[in-house]
Amino acid sequence: MTSSNTRTNSAESIASVQIGPVKVGAFLHQQQLLQTIIDPDGKVFAGAAIAINPEKIMAARQNPQVAAMLSQAELRYADGIGVVMLMRRRLKQPVQRIPGCELWQSLMLRCADYQVPVYLVGGRAEVLVKTKALLLQQGVPVVGATDGYFDDETRLLADIRRSGAKVIPVAMGSPKQEQLIERLRQQLPDSFFMGVGGSFDVFTGQVKRAPALWCRLHLEWLYRLLSQPSRIGRQGRLLHYMWLAIRGKL
Repeated sequence: MTSSNTRTNSAESIASVQIGPVKVGAFLHQQQLLQTIIDPDGKVFAGAAIAINPEKIMAARQNPQVAAMLSQAELRYADGIGVVMLMRRRLKQPVQRIPGCELWQSLMLRCADYQVPVYLVGGRAEVLVKTKALLLQQGVPVVGATDGYFDDETRLLADIRRSGAKVIPVAMGSPKQEQLIERLRQQLPDSFFMGVGGSFDVFTGQVKRAPALWCRLHLEWLYRLLSQPSRIGRQGRLLHYMWLAIRGKL
């Protein structure tokens, strides 16, 4: 895929670290990434961003298709303290963890500042309605929305194209959202896509995020595990990741 701004100078200048089969950008802070997505002149980065955490690294190690899918995104940023710590150790420089939910909300405010049109994809119908209403209250130019239970991808593509949207967050969970983004961006090469998982639920208060203290201590994963014991299998992959990292196998 080619575009005049698919590879901006700011994106190319970001250091990166290879962790397993995935190369992750070492952004110094969230603002640096935001300015890459929408630059100070209001130009929108053409491509996609994806949050990288230990779970995705492990999935990529086990499945070449997942690794290839993650590599399609031009902006891969660290959303997982295990990834950040490994990057800091290898680069010997600061690397900030950028939670995808926080990045998305900050990006929406930046869209409001620059009046960049946004099209929302994903979530339950009632959550999507509330998300759109709250964003409009913040001045975000939301030009369209489709919930995550659509049955006609061709119609979705036509609606996005007709809307003129330049930023398209997709909240459908991984890897479903990344797979959809990969297909859509083939037809909309000048737009920016971002997988945002459960961000709409958090934004509208349907799901409670970890308290600030837990976030500061990088223990969100533990809070989620205590809140949802069914995640124990996923946390097992985190322990495996940590073991591989300690042994220098990533």
